[in-house]
Amino acid sequence: MALITIVLLLILVIIIVVSVIKKKPFPRKMLLATLSCVLLLGSTIIYERYFFTFEEINRAHVQDGPGPIESPDETYSASAYYEPYGGAAGGVNVWIEVVNHANNDQMKIIYYSDVKQDFQMDWVDDETLEIENNDPRYQNQDRSVTLDVTSEIYHDRGDACRSWVLKQDYDDCYEADL
Repeated sequence: MALITIVLLLILVIIIVVSVIKKKPFPRKMLLATLSCVLLLGSTIIYERYFFTFEEINRAHVQDGPGPIESPDETYSASAYYEPYGGAAGGVNVWIEVVNHANNDQMKIIYYSDVKQDFQMDWVDDETLEIENNDPRYQNQDRSVTLDVTSEIYHDRGDACRSWVLKQDYDDCYEADL
């Protein structure tokens, strides 16, 4: 879509320059087509940036990770899942789903990141989950965090933090310092 918009924009500029030089009528159809593509591309970018949800997780190739791990008072359980991406040259994402057993087994995702060499999670107390996700060889890629499962979320690229849809579900959102 972006390529089509750029090509149409370049064609429009060339046609406008030619019409000004040769004193021909203004190319309204090309302007309309280019503006339509710009509007469509802009709408898509805004939608993907501000209406992010975790619905795009590829659950067809999900692999189970650690869990379920019960909280000390057994109100919550946390499970990790791995999502391979990119084939042989790709990587693996990890996300953690927390189930609230006191609220009709309501499930929500509280953590999403690239998985690193060392990944584990442990409950600190009844509502706090400590997530270790780092690679000792690369200190700048540490994605470890401690989250209050009732009100906090972590998304390594910050997509969940920008999402207007998810803001109502969490008080605090964290992202990686890239």
